[in-house]
Amino acid sequence: MKILLDTHAFLWLIRGENLSQNAQDVFLDIDNELYFSAVSYWEICIKYSLGKLALVKNWDKVFDREMTVNGIKWLPVDKVHSRGIIALPMIHRDPFDRLLIAQARAEKMVLLTADAKIRQYDVPTIW
Repeated sequence: MKILLDTHAFLWLIRGENLSQNAQDVFLDIDNELYFSAVSYWEICIKYSLGKLALVKNWDKVFDREMTVNGIKWLPVDKVHSRGIIALPMIHRDPFDRLLIAQARAEKMVLLTADAKIRQYDVPTIW
């Protein structure tokens, strides 16, 4: 199964906190392909630069190491992902989450998220 990690899911995973048992099982299942989106990285950089997110020193190296150790693949943003936003109903107004939903739909991925608003969309989710 192809799994797209929501931003908070990735942060919680690398910090070892707040994961449901189901989310942990999905993350640890070696048959699953895990993906981290450029959208989430962008969101983290913006929130960090605004002082809305506390990160450890050299956080970028920590992220890279965690992605390598856990076999998490990078998902860039493509035109088809951006266009996918147009078809989404306005349930969720967060632009980062809307683009993650569009990516998951376009790439036929399951979104690993605790966000109840995301689960209202026509996209498979796990938590």
